[in-house]
Amino acid sequence: MARPRWLLTAEANMWRFLMSIGMLLHTVAPPRPMSPSFTRTIPSTISPHKGSINLVFYTPANYTTTPAEPYPVLVNFHGGGFTIGTATDDSRWATKVVDEVGAVVVSVDYRRAPEFAFPTAVEDGVDAVLWLIHHAQELGIDAERIAVSGFSAGGNMAFTVPLRLEAELRKIEDSEVTVVKSSGTDAKNEMDGWSGGAARGGQTVIKTGSKVGKICAIIAWYPSTDFTISRPERRATNVDVSKELPKFFTDLFDASYLYPPKTLDVRSPYLSPGVADSEFLQRALPDEGVWVFTVEYDELRDEAERFVKRLRGLGKNVRGEMIRGVPHGWDKSVNPLKWDGDGEIRRVYQVGCEGLKEAFGRRG
Repeated sequence: MARPRWLLTAEANMWRFLMSIGMLLHTVAPPRPMSPSFTRTIPSTISPHKGSINLVFYTPANYTTTPAEPYPVLVNFHGGGFTIGTATDDSRWATKVVDEVGAVVVSVDYRRAPEFAFPTAVEDGVDAVLWLIHHAQELGIDAERIAVSGFSAGGNMAFTVPLRLEAELRKIEDSEVTVVKSSGTDAKNEMDGWSGGAARGGQTVIKTGSKVGKICAIIAWYPSTDFTISRPERRATNVDVSKELPKFFTDLFDASYLYPPKTLDVRSPYLSPGVADSEFLQRALPDEGVWVFTVEYDELRDEAERFVKRLRGLGKNVRGEMIRGVPHGWDKSVNPLKWDGDGEIRRVYQVGCEGLKEAFGRRG
């Protein structure tokens, strides 16, 4: 029998509190990650469940809203089974990207299940990207150089948000113009009703069909990609059962996010990108700049590796690696004395950063 939603919410809140303590310990270990630079709260526009979404910004030391060249942007989605976790959980990854790439990192505090089940998280992710496009000039960021990243559930969103973004842009493609010149007021009023354009210097610049609004790179860390596979089937693929994700967590995550269970289509491309239509994947995902990092002891590894092979078969240049000897979420150690004892986390984070540099440097 399915657990009532109020009970799932109570359980999720308990684990959110405990995880907040764990993440505090995670950030205490040296070297400490940077703190958020500032936060913006934006309205949700795509989900039928109206509300607000917090965007947590990490910026370079020389950040200014009037740079000589706009900053590239990495939009990040945290993990936690779409149920727990917060936008600051990946502060070490954000710090690495800011320091090594010189990009602005925007971590999305998407709304979580069970209060907001599928597909709210994905819709909130799309809202975040569209809002950044719309406000690129005032933030000093380059709307033509937007990448996405995510861990675990956030790794799923690193694929499903670009897919949902593509669908959202195509909805309005036929009714758009390329540039509408105005004195500024009329254009602003037009754009206030839709977050998918960018207002620049008295012009309303609509970006559907151009490079802006498209994702130039994806960095996915141990992502979930195929919910058509049952949880027992997933567990059976883990080569070390002693390092499985705890069943009480995965039960909570699935019951919270996959709702209502009897009618939810688990083949939705916004849930299971691994089984999405080939033409949709070819159109919505970048041909270059896709990086997938899996870990050896993970029930999500097999499905992610199958997805990588499929994308390569579609002509996508997908790179990455499987990190040996570590379990799911290994980079989120809660040991306050030691974070990355053997340097492996720094190494693979650096690989991800090199991929971002390459993607952000690619023009045309």
